[in-house]
Amino acid sequence: MLRIPAETQGDLEALLRLPVRGADGQLIPIRELVTLESDEREQPIHHKDLLPVNYVVGDMAGEVDSPLYGMFDMRSRLRALATPGGGTLQEYFVRQPDDAYRDYAIKWDGEWQITYETFRDMGLAYAVGLILIYLLVVAQFGSYLTPLIIMAPIPLTIVGVMPGHALLDAQFTATSMIGMIALAGIIVRNSILLVDFIRLEVAKGVPLEDAVVRSAATRAQPILLTGIAAMLGAMFTSTIRSSMGSPSR
Repeated sequence: MLRIPAETQGDLEALLRLPVRGADGQLIPIRELVTLESDEREQPIHHKDLLPVNYVVGDMAGEVDSPLYGMFDMRSRLRALATPGGGTLQEYFVRQPDDAYRDYAIKWDGEWQITYETFRDMGLAYAVGLILIYLLVVAQFGSYLTPLIIMAPIPLTIVGVMPGHALLDAQFTATSMIGMIALAGIIVRNSILLVDFIRLEVAKGVPLEDAVVRSAATRAQPILLTGIAAMLGAMFTSTIRSSMGSPSR
């Protein structure tokens, strides 16, 4: 098996200069053994949803974790392109063009479609999970107001997640979304323990203000340990993922 270097594999002249050994032992370039003919090869015609399409594909690699950042970077450049006839290039993200035979349009697919469906499904699962948590807490405490107090800190996850990504110059990915959902579960669990501790103290005759202070002091260490454990687990996971290398697609 003969193989030319990777940097010259697209060069026809490099292939034709490749020597082979003849029957008499002399080296002969392949150019002297072949006849070059230029011709056109029939290209396959691709269809999707019964419409003719042209696929433009590319892989992402390097520092960018998600291909979406490369996609959004290309959008500004595509908008600057002038289409034949002076029109504008239309963009579609979640559906096909209304009239595929009018004007020029691009349908973002591939990784974007997968990411959109993933975040959509996880968002729905997140909402359903919050509703189920509310119903379970209502059943546990017998109150419609207490679950709202318990779940009130959940939006605070955004306060830590978004600035954290910006501070570390990290991209928001599906893993980040999963981390937010897990963090919401940790917050709800800690809130339930705090509220339950406060109720037990109040039942013993302790004033509400003192019960709140005692619950915070008692639960501070377990909450801190839980947070540190979650951070260390995420750090080791991120380190292992970085050492293995991020996927190109």
